[in-house]
Amino acid sequence: MNKFFLLFFFTPLLFSCKDKKSDISEITKDQVIAVQKFPEPIFTLAEANKLIELPLHCVGTEYPYKPGETLESKADLVEPTAVHPIFYGCFDWHSAVHGYWSMVSLLKQFPEIDKADEVRKLLKEKITAENVATEVKYFEKSINKSFERTYGWAWLLKLSEELHSWDDPMAKELEQNLKPLADIIVLRYKEFLPKLNYPIRVGEHTNTAFGLTFAYDYAETLKDLELKQLIEKRARDFYFNDENCPITWEPSGYDFLSPCLEEVDVMRRVLSSQEFTAWMDVFLPQLADEYYHLKVGEVSDRTDGKLVHLDGLNFSRAWVFYGLAKQYPKYKHLLNLANEHVAYSYPNLVGDSYEGGHWLGSFAIYALNILHGK
Repeated sequence: MNKFFLLFFFTPLLFSCKDKKSDISEITKDQVIAVQKFPEPIFTLAEANKLIELPLHCVGTEYPYKPGETLESKADLVEPTAVHPIFYGCFDWHSAVHGYWSMVSLLKQFPEIDKADEVRKLLKEKITAENVATEVKYFEKSINKSFERTYGWAWLLKLSEELHSWDDPMAKELEQNLKPLADIIVLRYKEFLPKLNYPIRVGEHTNTAFGLTFAYDYAETLKDLELKQLIEKRARDFYFNDENCPITWEPSGYDFLSPCLEEVDVMRRVLSSQEFTAWMDVFLPQLADEYYHLKVGEVSDRTDGKLVHLDGLNFSRAWVFYGLAKQYPKYKHLLNLANEHVAYSYPNLVGDSYEGGHWLGSFAIYALNILHGK
């Protein structure tokens, strides 16, 4: 791996009451800075052939399964396939959803993929109008209004968006089949967001910024102006006045999202360039420093379903850094930091235990998509 080092002498950091910049902004060329160059991860047909195995394996695997529903009565004690005839695999509903997104994304980008026929057959067999109607019926029950809010919601809209932007007759059919479920998810967003007084700032599923980001992409692609404007308003309500996000407190023990960086991702979308750069100078000023470094999330046990979340954190951090660096030259140096995060976790994807294999491929694919403009 190509390495280069910039070596200088340390000098004491000078602090005064007049200079309230964060510690990282105090780094100067008088300090020792060691920068390791990480290569850009490749995304070729060969890689796609490896990655497709992960969702193909899990979307039809019924058990182990973690139900996320609230039981209304004994009548709800049924096999997962009875209420989720599409999204019953991959350990839980949301992972099944982004497993299908992974297959669609890979097939869309690499139509010559080795198992293209198998993937197409599976998509057509599962995403039918009848199966979607059963999934919709589940969401229509009042007791399930908060089911998968908002992580699973976000991935369902990402799947619908991926189908919408794929110029393929089968994709158009699948999008139409899936539309009633996408519609009820959009409705749930429109009902929920005005009632949410405070954003949820955790590093897991319920993170509000993540849920807003994917929903915003859907609204923009599908031209749902009402949803788009609602998300813009709520993002400003929640995050516009945030300052000095404590990213050094991250990660928590099993985060797979960065609370600070997920805010960056949604605000990069909803703010104008001028507003965003000014906001970043207050929210995370240290990211503008060309020597900024954020240590990767280290996984101690990849057979532990929670601890392996940190591989997901590395991929989600990477996609935020990629998106930021590609849009704003000021942050171009973050490309290398993103590459470092991918380099740590990517080699563990194929052949990993089911605890990680049932979902991490989607995170890797999304990060590679952002990097390569897919």
